[in-house]
Amino acid sequence: MKLPTSLIKEELESFEERFKGAVKSNTPLLDRIMRYIVKRKGKQLRPMFVFLSAKLFAPTSEATYRAASLVEILHTATLVHDDIVDDSLERRGFFSTYALWKNKASVLVGDYLLATGLLLSLEHGDHRMLQLMSDAIQKMAEGELLQLEKARSLNLKEAIYYDIIKNKTASLLASACAAGAWSVTQNEEATEKARLFGEKTGIAFQIKDDLFDYASEDVGKPTGNDIKEKKMTLPLIYTLNNTDRATRQKIINIVKNNNNNKPKVQWVLDMVKETGGIQYATEKMEAFKQEALDILKTCPHNEYNAGLTELVNYVTERKY
Repeated sequence: MKLPTSLIKEELESFEERFKGAVKSNTPLLDRIMRYIVKRKGKQLRPMFVFLSAKLFAPTSEATYRAASLVEILHTATLVHDDIVDDSLERRGFFSTYALWKNKASVLVGDYLLATGLLLSLEHGDHRMLQLMSDAIQKMAEGELLQLEKARSLNLKEAIYYDIIKNKTASLLASACAAGAWSVTQNEEATEKARLFGEKTGIAFQIKDDLFDYASEDVGKPTGNDIKEKKMTLPLIYTLNNTDRATRQKIINIVKNNNNNKPKVQWVLDMVKETGGIQYATEKMEAFKQEALDILKTCPHNEYNAGLTELVNYVTERKY
């Protein structure tokens, strides 16, 4: 499954240079850390959503590039802080900032990035885009805290799960799409349509991540990892709500007290498969994907609409 990068090749190349310039610092240590982060950036899915959402409605503007930079800056800041929270030594197969520079520097780097994003918007009067992104960051924090609170009891209803991932994962993607649309239209109706499209896509994205925990093929992360971290994923929630009391109690006990015991974790994975949790989560992912595609059908029909369709398909069909 390929990414639709050919449609926005020039924009992505220009964005790359602008992003490097936006996060450059005169402080030697900070600049060294930023160069390390920039060199190991991921696929840049969120900037792609910004550019395609903009070009869906009109040609890109300078504001579109600032929107893409803002999204990537804030996303990077959250990843740096996430690695501290999760005590994670790796990020995309490389040492994390936290592993190399420890707590204090990592917290300050995350703070620096957040401030850089704020200034980038304020200096150019991009108040609506800043509002969209600030709303996403607030929701992400709320989602993380709600997940932390609910993980203690392992008594999570499906509706609460959707609240968590809508805030924690989907809000940033929703804001990326909305900021892209706003950057070229300044139209609230188009912006809201793009935001809702991004939200539906973001929820499907997170459910796909949930399913990786039960994958039989190599997906770049160990299976059962979410169980070890006591994360309540959709396949597990479905199983807990659709099995007998004894099995439910056994699963809860393993997740709470034996989540580092490989045979027991494997038993939980097997139970989730047997109960139909994988199939159920896959069907839900496909439903949210279809909702996103239905929104696209109400937008201008052009090659960028087709590009966003490809991107949604990539999100739900990716192998890692």
